[in-house]
Parts: sequence; C-alpha cells; structure tokens
Amino acid sequence: MPDAQIGLGLAALGRPAYINLGHGEDVPESSVESMERTAHSVLDAAYEGGVRWFDAARSYGRAEEFLASWLARRGLQPGDVTVSSKWGYRYTAGWRVDAAEHEVKDLSVEHFRAQWRETRELLGDWLGLYQIHSATLDSGVLDDPAVRRELDALRGSGIRVGLTVTGVDQAATIERALAADGFDAVQATWNLHERAAERSLARAHEAGLQVLVKEALANGRLAARGAGEDALALAAALSRPWADVVLSGATTVAQLESNLTALEIAWDDDLERRHAGLVEKPAAYWATRAGLPWN
Repeated sequence: MPDAQIGLGLAALGRPAYINLGHGEDVPESSVESMERTAHSVLDAAYEGGVRWFDAARSYGRAEEFLASWLARRGLQPGDVTVSSKWGYRYTAGWRVDAAEHEVKDLSVEHFRAQWRETRELLGDWLGLYQIHSATLDSGVLDDPAVRRELDALRGSGIRVGLTVTGVDQAATIERALAADGFDAVQATWNLHERAAERSLARAHEAGLQVLVKEALANGRLAARGAGEDALALAAALSRPWADVVLSGATTVAQLESNLTALEIAWDDDLERRHAGLVEKPAAYWATRAGLPWN
C-alpha cells in the first residue's frame, strides 16, 4: 500500500460543466437537486471506500454547499474527515454548460475576506485547510502584504493555510511560496504527462508542507486511454515519495470505485519505464489543457 492517501476533489461534482473529457456524459440530469444527490452518492462511496480528505473551492458551483449538507446528513464531526477549500475564483456560469465564462479570478484581499466568510458559513468547524486558488507569480498574491496579513491571522486562529498552483510556472511559484514561508500545504498538478513541478514538490514535502496532487488523470486524458488506466495514473501519483494526498476527481460512483483500485497497484520500475514516453513539455501540456472544452 502507498503511503499517500486518495482524497476526493469536488471540482466536477458541484457544477454542471467542467473541462474533464466526457464530463457531459456523466451528468445526464443537471438540476441542482439531482446534482446534490449525485454528489452525496459519490461522497458516500468515497467515505465507505476509506476516503477521508475532501477538497472543494468557492468557484466549484455548489460544491461547498453539497459537501456541507452531506457532512451534516452523515453526522460527521470535525476531525472525522479533513476538509479543504479554496478562495480566489468566483463561479459565474449561472448553472449553464454553455456559459461564455465559468469563473473569474480575483486574488485581492477584499475577495479573500468575502469568500472566507462564505466558506466559513457553509463549512464551519469542519474546515481544516484554506488555500489560495491557483497562485501564480504574475498574480502577485504571494507578495501582497494585505493578503499575507489575512492569511497569517487565519493561520493563527488554527486554520491551516495553503496554496494551489497551475501552469508552466508551477515549480517557480512553489519555490516562491517556500521562500515566503507561512504555508502548511501546496496543491499542484502532477501526472504522467506533466511532471515539471516534482523537484519543487519534493522540496515542499521536505520542508514539512503537505503535498496534494490534483489532475492526476490530466482532466480525463489518461483515463481515456483504456480500461484501468485511471487506476494506473493514480497509482503513479501515489507512488511519489513526496505525495501526501492524491485527489480523485470522480463524478460517478463507478469512476470513484475504479479510482480506488489504484491503492492495490504496486507501482514499480517496469511501470515507470512503460509510461515514461507520456511525458510532455510543460508548454505543450498546458496549451492542450487550455483548449479543453467545458462540457
């Protein structure tokens, strides 16, 4: 068994549209009520399968709301599970799949204050980690003194503080965060196509930060290669010595159950060699990701 655990990310469970390949086929009924029932079913399957980490964000539509109602329905107490969420994007699609835009980024201190109040109201004492959503060097958020004061105060209150990173400069952003100090966790994209941040993730792990892996299936690209490929892709991420949590982005119970079989796979040198040819240059990988349609 790997040392890392599988968590559940709710990016595709809290809104009717997302950029995972084939997502539209996984959401035959997109009413709020139907999607909440589906989210609860996947959350139930995850919990019964041993998953104890659940990751949401303000921009994931109603993900925080669905998670909160599930936690209450199951009667779970703070400490029974780990709940993380994020601030920095605002959901703007209005529950439409064909919206012109689905989310808007705003890493200002005013947006932090507004979104923290919203997250706190929904998730209350369940929340253990609050993350900057897609911190980048050019956003300036890591050097914003007002934001850093708010995050330091939050950390002082007992809430762990983290950041998620994205794009071709993931590694440089992680290094900047390590130099700035004041973070307890980092969440980054790592998968068999995109491995550029792994040295910086190893440094973060050595520095005592929890490392969360997102998009281990490359937004469905790896799962589309064939039966069982989703589990292999997750097993690859779980095998990294610096990984603490690898997030499944499952939208159905069947996907979740398949993802969990990754825990039974012993990733070895032979599998590493067989999949080495999948690695892409970061610029090419992120250009492909940027072209994925919301569906």
